[in-house]
Amino acid sequence: MIMFKRILCPIDFSPTSLHAIEHAAAVARWYQASITALHVHNPFVMSVPEWPVPAQDVTEATLARVQAETAACLKAASVGDLDVRVLVDVGQPATRILERARTLPADLIVIGTHGASGFEHLVLGSVTEKVLRKATCAVLTVPPHAARTSALPFKRVLCAVDFSVCSLRAFDLARSLAQESHAALTAVSVIEWPWLEPPAPDFAELPAEQAAALSGYRRHRETSALQQLTKLAGDPAPGGVTVEPRISHGKAHVEILRTAADIGADLIVIGVHGRNILDLNVFGSTTHQVVRQATCPVLTLRSVT
Repeated sequence: MIMFKRILCPIDFSPTSLHAIEHAAAVARWYQASITALHVHNPFVMSVPEWPVPAQDVTEATLARVQAETAACLKAASVGDLDVRVLVDVGQPATRILERARTLPADLIVIGTHGASGFEHLVLGSVTEKVLRKATCAVLTVPPHAARTSALPFKRVLCAVDFSVCSLRAFDLARSLAQESHAALTAVSVIEWPWLEPPAPDFAELPAEQAAALSGYRRHRETSALQQLTKLAGDPAPGGVTVEPRISHGKAHVEILRTAADIGADLIVIGVHGRNILDLNVFGSTTHQVVRQATCPVLTLRSVT
């Protein structure tokens, strides 16, 4: 079973990052995990991302004030029953978040997808994107509170499954979360075709042999995927999670989001095929789009290297 024991939750004092604390606390309670709340103080917001921020330019009084503000955010989120640590770093936010995730080491990063508005919106958006692309642990992205369709604890979990190793790990995690929160779990497998659906090709306009072959191949893909999903779900143990298998056709991110809206998902779980340069194409085409457009939290779990 996949377990989270050390959770890193970056806080920038925006409403979205404060909302993320609630989700970090919920996961921490399920897995009896510790939370490290991290605020990265960057006095030079307009600086070039690659340039270091000199820590000596930040006074002790400033660091003490920021630490107190960070602790106050946690107190407001009612995490008194949890093992919580507050850290304040100085530097570029994405860089310091990733460094802290490695040194803890964190099993999970919980982070908001956007800042409050204006420039803050762009800053936190870019920070989250860099963390998603480079983190070596699982990442839970939380959309702004105003845009959410989810509730805590999660009651409807959607897991995207393409039967790769990382998506099977993601399914195990989704089932574990659903078990802990007594949630309904839907597993969706999206079959992508070389055309956009809808509409599907008009078989009547194809030569009879080609139409028959294409129709047969479509049925084969559907049947095979459904059999694999059904086998993956298995028979629920007494008190266990019942998994609803679904097959969908079209672009993966479009269908994942559509299914999430259809079932009113509180959480989407997706496996990511690593995060190296080659795999970023996969990340960008599916996971990135889901994270950007989802109105509920999205949990990404990378493959084991």
